[in-house]
Parts: sequence; structure tokens; C-alpha cells
Amino acid sequence: MVLQSSPEFVVVAEAENGQDAVELAAKMKPDVVVMDISMPVMNGIEATGAMKQNNPDIKVIILTVHADEEYVFQILRAGASGYVLKSAGKKEIFAAIRAAVSGERFFSPGISNLIIDGFINRAREQTAAPAPPAKNDPRQQLTNREIEVLTFIAQGLTNRKIADTLFLSVRTVNTHRTNLMQKLGIHDTATLVRYAIETGLVKINA
Repeated sequence: MVLQSSPEFVVVAEAENGQDAVELAAKMKPDVVVMDISMPVMNGIEATGAMKQNNPDIKVIILTVHADEEYVFQILRAGASGYVLKSAGKKEIFAAIRAAVSGERFFSPGISNLIIDGFINRAREQTAAPAPPAKNDPRQQLTNREIEVLTFIAQGLTNRKIADTLFLSVRTVNTHRTNLMQKLGIHDTATLVRYAIETGLVKINA
């Protein structure tokens, strides 16, 4: 009814479930599909993916009550061009459709903030977590005990203190230190510590 209230748009079909929506989209070839997420038979995420697979040029706008980050990222992966909340007014819905036709993306303001927050949080998680060792990375050669010793070296502990903490002899700790340097191709403690921190192998609290 909202779309039919404007002479700018023509409603060519309506579907009661996701499967019907996919079939009607293939038959009618509309410029834009306005899709709900919660649909019987096939949900809106699956239906969007199917439509985009059948016709990569079709534009899909999600109109839903779900202001959920995981839904947003799933529907973006499925190929949708926009995500609008059902609480939006008709001007916002019209703007979303126009943007889709122009090849742009459109999100309700609350959804835009949700996406930005999600990307920020994921970036922080990726920054906080050390990158997995690449193939042939020297770190793959380190034993768990050597990593423990490296952690304490990076924290500034002496061989004696490391030995007392790990219940090892000073000679054994010194052997681990020597092995670490050989495996990593490093020849002094300062470079060893810097390597450990820069690769994220160990973290030092400020």
C-alpha cells in the first residue's frame, strides 16, 4: 500500500513466502524486491541469496523488525542492497529503493550505527588476537616450553627467576633461550623481546 501510494513505483507481484518470492522474481524480473526476513517455507536471507544467484542484477531491500547485527551481516553476505526497519516512514523506504536502483546501499540510521559498531568490535578482536603463523613461520618450530620461556624473557625476567617460576635449572632455561634464538634467527635478547611483542606471540601489559 505504501509503494502503491506513489506513482514512482509499480508493484508487479506479492509473495506469501520466500519460495514464492524467488519464483516470482525469476518470472517478473522486477528492478527491486522488498523482502522480509521472517518468511515461511524459505526465510528472507535464503530467498535473497537465491534471487541474486538467479539474477545478480536484481536489487533486494530488506524491510524487517529485526535490528540485529548478525542478521545484518548475513543479509549483506546474501547480496542485499539495503536494510530498513519497519518502523521507518515511507520517505525512508522510498529513499532505500531509489538508492538500490542507483547501485548504492541504504541502511536505516540505527542499522548504520549497528554496522559501524560491529566493524569496530571485530577490528578490535582481530587486533587483540595474534595472527596465526604462516606456513614456514619460525614460530611453528617453537615448543610450548620455549614459548613459556619467551613470555618470561619478554617480561624482563632473569634466567634465575624464570628457572624458579618454571621449576627448572638455570642451565635448562639458558638452553631454551639459545634454542629460541637459533630457531628465530635472532642473536640478542632485545631483538628477541621485540620480535615476541611485534608478532603478538606474547603481550606485555602497560
